Amino acid sequence: MCDGCGQSGTTTSAIDRRGVFRLGAGLGGLWLASRALTATPAHAADLYNPFTGYAITGTWQEHLDRGSLGGIDYGMGVGTALPASGAGTITNTPDNGTGGHTVTISHGDGWRTQYLHLSSFSCSNGQSVARGQTVGLSGGAAGAPGSGSSTGPHCHVHLIDPSGVRRNPLEVIGGGAGLPKTSTAQDGVPGTVFWKRVQNAMRIEAGYTGPIDGVPGVNTYAALQRHLRDHFGYAGPIDGKPGTNTWAALQRLAARHGYTGPVDGVMGANSWRGVAGWVNADAYD
Repeated sequence: MCDGCGQSGTTTSAIDRRGVFRLGAGLGGLWLASRALTATPAHAADLYNPFTGYAITGTWQEHLDRGSLGGIDYGMGVGTALPASGAGTITNTPDNGTGGHTVTISHGDGWRTQYLHLSSFSCSNGQSVARGQTVGLSGGAAGAPGSGSSTGPHCHVHLIDPSGVRRNPLEVIGGGAGLPKTSTAQDGVPGTVFWKRVQNAMRIEAGYTGPIDGVPGVNTYAALQRHLRDHFGYAGPIDGKPGTNTWAALQRLAARHGYTGPVDGVMGANSWRGVAGWVNADAYD
């Protein structure tokens, strides 16, 4: 989808389980918000690939074959939030040639991450960001502002090493094999991998456009509620605030994947195991 992408963009201007879980998710959001204010630039070893849940629509070699300096294209709908691969400082480059709107995250040891073909920027030039903080929204629709030479919605991703050489993110920070299966299917405890898989499932099934970061928030829960409304009898509001009715519908989903307990809206280990049986499907890798 990326025709060339040859611009570097390096210069420019007694609590129950349910209550504990919701509290933990909220604290995770507060942690990210606080980190955004005091983010320490990352080193290459601290970086992660936030796009492992998305299909690769353009490989590194395919970019080289058509004259690009290299990149990985991840297919995603226009307006998808793009999380920072690590803490650093933002440089926004509007209309960066073939790359269109480009955001650069400068990390602590001379490494930089770049995302191309954005539909909009989320941070200001010089702003410090935390790992996982949204730095822009994806674009790439042919002819749209900021798309550059892109012919379809996606995000082009590459790294630049301290020598200024563009590097393949799959070789430096990994992420080419998709999401791992969640161990929640065995231990009944939902963790980061579990919620990454839920987010990716909701991206596929229910229009979720947030990051695949394993930190569920309002958008994750709202997408889940839409899915449960459409398939498992949820009749409550789509407000991203899960309660008894949301969890009861989720238990009905879990019942199709091995859960045999009551549909009472109180999630326990067996309920989560059933949900994990669903979300571990290969389609959600």
